[in-house]
Amino acid sequence: MRKRLIVSAASALSLFLAVPASATDFQPGAAGVGDSYYPTYGNGGYRVSHYDIRLKYQPATDELEGTTTILATATENLSRFNLDFALNVQEVRVNGRPATFATSGEQELEITLARPLAKGSQATVVVRYKGVPSTVKKYGFTAWLRTPDGAVAAGEPESAWWWFPSNDHPSDKATFDVSVQVPDGNQVISNGVLTGATSQAGWTRYSWRENKPQATYLATLAVGKFDVTTDTTPSGLPVYNAYSKDLGENSDAAKASVERTGELVDWLSGYFGDYPFSSVGGYVPNVKTGFALETQTRVFYSPRQFARGTNTSVVVHELAHQWYGDSVSVSRWSDIWLNEGFARYAQFLWSEHENEGTAQELADYVYASHPADDAFWSVKPGDPGAADQFSNAVYDRGAVAIQALRNAVGDDAFFRILKGWPAEHRYGNATVQDFQAYAEKISGKKLGDLFTTWLFTAAKPATGPAPAGAAAAASLAPGADAGRADGQLPVEPKSWKKIQETNSLHDAEH
Repeated sequence: MRKRLIVSAASALSLFLAVPASATDFQPGAAGVGDSYYPTYGNGGYRVSHYDIRLKYQPATDELEGTTTILATATENLSRFNLDFALNVQEVRVNGRPATFATSGEQELEITLARPLAKGSQATVVVRYKGVPSTVKKYGFTAWLRTPDGAVAAGEPESAWWWFPSNDHPSDKATFDVSVQVPDGNQVISNGVLTGATSQAGWTRYSWRENKPQATYLATLAVGKFDVTTDTTPSGLPVYNAYSKDLGENSDAAKASVERTGELVDWLSGYFGDYPFSSVGGYVPNVKTGFALETQTRVFYSPRQFARGTNTSVVVHELAHQWYGDSVSVSRWSDIWLNEGFARYAQFLWSEHENEGTAQELADYVYASHPADDAFWSVKPGDPGAADQFSNAVYDRGAVAIQALRNAVGDDAFFRILKGWPAEHRYGNATVQDFQAYAEKISGKKLGDLFTTWLFTAAKPATGPAPAGAAAAASLAPGADAGRADGQLPVEPKSWKKIQETNSLHDAEH
């Protein structure tokens, strides 16, 4: 039974005063989140907590129809807000009411509200759309990859625009439900856990759920015909791997590498702490690209990563990102060292484990291999700039910086930092400065000079990363071209070539 609310004159006045007095109190949200590398990416005025993405996809024609429902909370009084999206929109509703919409720039979808949103209020945004993603290029490229039997969405720093509207910046993470209808005989791969697969009238709908916060660029989608393997890790974590049926001569090497995912994620847990998600795995579609990407819980690998045979090093790299990059994500794209430096260092640790070169030997080799006038040293891993965001220096010099940190604080403090950091910021975002503060807290040492030298100076450090007093690369002057006093490079660690094969990881061929 409904009860009529009786309001006194005084309480009515207080309610009236609590409402903004004028529509001028409501303003459009910003068209970008304010990232210095990608000013138009992301949006202001709201935060997203959940995406529900329902799609119908026809692999033969690349036609995609979708309805994405976004649960968001206004962070200011909004008359209008933007989403990042590239396909044709048919309808937008906000809290059930039709909203007007327009496009601007490369990927801005501007939504004008029928009723403004007050700061702190929650909104349900429904966007209906359709298109042929492979025909859409933004900034001169597409992150939608066609395969002989379907398509893949995977790319960094952007891929969402081609299949769902979003607040496309890693600082706004959300949970995801992805449900895709495809013709019978096709399969759908996405993040998290497969919660259902039902068939009707010649179509099968696959439903995936990622129940932990996920950055938009880490959401992935693949449609095609796959060989799927399922298992659990020794610790009981579900593993879901998939391989295109037409990988050809790369197939066995890919499987021999990716099928070790369960073993490797448990091994990494010894360094980084408990695995942060509810499933793990990877997939290898038949694409022509050369990169791999740490898409959350379900790593994307190009077949080319296995063209020279098995490559567990790349699997270690991408799995390390599940802690460093996925669970703890960058606050801004300039903080990319927190992702790539640590994923590369995980490869150094794996090399050490496999007796193919210690982390110290690898760090010495990197330092000695690049003379002072090499452009390698002109890139600052702590703030490389958008053009050099995925430069080799971010990976290699970034990993050497971590070895320098290890030597500065000692192994006990270092491994406490390595494991404690992902726990301290689990499911959140952080900056390089946050990491420095955490390392100083755990080690009890001031590390400003070390971080400035290795991460924020466009020059070769005067001494290498060797432990104090060691007569190795550390003692060389910045102009030296070699790694030893006799002018010879250190012996190349056995693992180095495999590690270097991962340097095309994020070459998305834009």
